[in-house]
Amino acid sequence: MRVRWLVLLISAVLAAGACSTGRDAVSTGGDFQFVAPGGQTQIFYDPASARGALRTLSGESLLEPGRTIGLGDYTGQVVVLNIWGSWCGPCRAELPGLQQVYDTAKASGVAVLGIDVRDDRSAAADFVRDRGITFPSIFDQPGRSLDALSGYPRNTVPSTIVLDREHRVAAVFLTTVRATELLPVVQRLAAEPAAV
Repeated sequence: MRVRWLVLLISAVLAAGACSTGRDAVSTGGDFQFVAPGGQTQIFYDPASARGALRTLSGESLLEPGRTIGLGDYTGQVVVLNIWGSWCGPCRAELPGLQQVYDTAKASGVAVLGIDVRDDRSAAADFVRDRGITFPSIFDQPGRSLDALSGYPRNTVPSTIVLDREHRVAAVFLTTVRATELLPVVQRLAAEPAAV
């Protein structure tokens, strides 16, 4: 019952804050704008020409205060953006699987970039170190990095956005994602032909 209530609440929040266009993503000049998915928790944007791009997304590194990290560090790579917090039980369960995807696919040009939201820096850093998470995370306590995700529901934690090599949004998971669901997606994107 609680899960059903949560799904209904998320759907209502998404519907209230989104534009009504009849499509899940809108490419306006090629930029990605998230639109309410009508209750879907997994959204795929295919063909590649239907994908909207994220032009910028950056913030301060969780483990290296003062250093800015972001999409510009991953030119030409498939990027898995994961929105998480050390306070979030499902995030705690999900991060080892994201590490597994990263370890398996990084040689194919796949990167994972976490976005740690509404968190205490020291708690989040300890959480990452204690679990052996080696992919970087942006420390986004105030939520400023998420401004790049036009229309994206900020309260959906955890959630995962998968970008192709041109940093166009190819998939969105508005719930916990398992490695067995994510790995085939990133492998397919890594195998897509490069843009001409």
